[in-house]
Amino acid sequence: MENYSDCFGERTVRYPGEIMACRALMELPPKQRPRERLLEKGPAALSDTELLAILLNTGIKGKNVGALAAELLELLDRNKDIPPVQELSRLVGLGKSKACAVAAMLEFGRRRWGSCGIRIKLPSDIFALVRHYANRKQERFISISLNGAHEVLEIRVVTIGLLNRTIVHPREVFADLIQDRAAAFCVAHNHPSGQLQSSSEDEGITRRLQSAADILGLHFLDHIIFSETSWWSFRQNGKLGGE
Repeated sequence: MENYSDCFGERTVRYPGEIMACRALMELPPKQRPRERLLEKGPAALSDTELLAILLNTGIKGKNVGALAAELLELLDRNKDIPPVQELSRLVGLGKSKACAVAAMLEFGRRRWGSCGIRIKLPSDIFALVRHYANRKQERFISISLNGAHEVLEIRVVTIGLLNRTIVHPREVFADLIQDRAAAFCVAHNHPSGQLQSSSEDEGITRRLQSAADILGLHFLDHIIFSETSWWSFRQNGKLGGE
């Protein structure tokens, strides 16, 4: 676990929250429009919804591009892989042409800039990979498969929960880890409230994951709780056993 004990507790990292309201983009002040924000601050400053709104460009009558982007994001969060074009095109307002553009964008990004190979050394490395989920209104429980060198193999949303809790079973986490031939893993979930204190449910699932990992011979690296600006590490707070 090289360098993984070099940081402790909660850290604060600036990361913009969701600023795009569900209304026509031209109704927003110019500086709050996604394209203008991208030109001024770069793509990393935009939320997932804003990035998709730029890609989609327009909505349809009765559904502006912000609402369409939010629906598309929900669909993408619920799929572990890139959804088929047929599934994407079922979204009212997307259509086959835009669905093809979305699928092509996702596949090109996966091929060129996927997270595979990034090495996890610190809790902040985990946060950097999952922080774009922080502005979701429901909790996302995320699993990151790692090889023996703690390099990323896959990142997946395992389950989507309620406003203030998510329900996950160890089998849902380990099914993907076994499929990936992972040697280690870490998990994370967002707290939409912004509060980073672990709940009894959070601590319970962490213990169950640790017990299952011990049986399977997998290294459970960490479990972090995160908001848009901060993270909290189970390991760095002494609530995760093992090495």
